[in-house]
Amino acid sequence: MHTATFAISMPLRFRGIQRREGVLMRGPAGWAEFSPFLDYDDPECVPWLRSAMDSATRPWPEPRRATVPVNATVPAVDGATARRIVERSGCATAKVKVAEPGQSLDDDLARVAAVREALGATGLVRVDANGGWSLEEAEHAVALLDAEVGLEYVEQPCATVEELAELRRRTDVPVAADESIRRADDPYRVRDAEAADVAVLKVQPLGGVHACLRIAEEIGLPVVVSSAVETSVGLAAGVALAAALPELPHACGLGTTSLLDADVVAEALVPVDGVLPVGRVEVDAAALDAVRPDATTDGAWWARLERVAALVPEAQELLR
Repeated sequence: MHTATFAISMPLRFRGIQRREGVLMRGPAGWAEFSPFLDYDDPECVPWLRSAMDSATRPWPEPRRATVPVNATVPAVDGATARRIVERSGCATAKVKVAEPGQSLDDDLARVAAVREALGATGLVRVDANGGWSLEEAEHAVALLDAEVGLEYVEQPCATVEELAELRRRTDVPVAADESIRRADDPYRVRDAEAADVAVLKVQPLGGVHACLRIAEEIGLPVVVSSAVETSVGLAAGVALAAALPELPHACGLGTTSLLDADVVAEALVPVDGVLPVGRVEVDAAALDAVRPDATTDGAWWARLERVAALVPEAQELLR
């Protein structure tokens, strides 16, 4: 299996980071990405490796659609920047980061108002708090944000499944679960606790396209496929999952190449008229050379890959 590391800077801080790193690997089915965030420990990286192995060695499920609608992703930026991001995206839906540490609810209100202005009255606005609010804070913030712009849904407003379930009883705004699925021992707890109206699935953290398709079939909730701020290689796997779902009622969070300063393909997966095409992508040698990390980062990723592979018996032979 051919492998290579990458390190790509980001124009704006997102999820507390300004550089995206990982390993690309090519197997018999095509290119795959292994890029768990640096704060994940080795056991938590296991599904990310299983995902890469799945994409590298198995054909993706048969698509039910040729393109996938996506949303614009707006980091915790000022209103003017948020407006520019949405206007340049060509998307009719925007996901806006809120509850950013060090910022206030007034900052969030200004940001979503700018997004609504950019989208116009018919666009859809969803917000993502990454579990940053307490139950009481979420109830207050969701009411104000919904009154300001009208929310499609609020993603992971609180950290726990119990809080999500209680918030659903206190608000008419639909609740989407992300971390409560992808970082949970049991991804079906949100279903059993009636804690979510929408399931956000991310391919790498949940073990791959096929594993996510099984979760989507069993969780009994509308699904939004979202990215883990990947290169076009990782995004293509997310698009493959979204394309294979029987129903796709919401735009997906896969239009995130704008969060990176570069990519590993000649033509990045950039939304056109709010959609992305379905299909494999090929790593471009020149593009990859431009984002190769320094020796220290390169060595750290090979060591990480080796440690995580030691936890996945079937990876031993495959990665030799």
